[in-house]
Amino acid sequence: MSEDEKRIRALIEQWAAAVHRGDMGGVLADHAEDIVMFDVPPPYEGVRGIDAYRETWPPFFAWQAQGAVFEPESLDVTVGGDVAFAHALLRCGTPEEPAGRPENRLRLTLGLRRERGRWIVAHEHHSFPDLSGGDAAPAG
Repeated sequence: MSEDEKRIRALIEQWAAAVHRGDMGGVLADHAEDIVMFDVPPPYEGVRGIDAYRETWPPFFAWQAQGAVFEPESLDVTVGGDVAFAHALLRCGTPEEPAGRPENRLRLTLGLRRERGRWIVAHEHHSFPDLSGGDAAPAG
């Protein structure tokens, strides 16, 4: 594993721990001023900029304070020059949710760039799979 991969893994693990603690400073650390995030709750067109990103977290922290978990299960990192991406699966939900649907994991994708010698998150995407059992519409 390269030094860049190790640094990025540590950055993501520290971010996930900060999310779990409800630590806003830790969540915002290592994120770009011009971050773009697509999240599970609205706004579905995403948020742009660190201020808008910051505003998305208090409702999540309040929900999580009711006993929800936010635990990484897997993490893969790919580095190429001054850009990198990572993807992970996380257990995210109240204790009843993962117990009732253990296959339901939060999907996390991050786009990172090296800026002034350090890695920062420039793009973040969270989603859950559609486990409704319905048939997907054909592409076309």
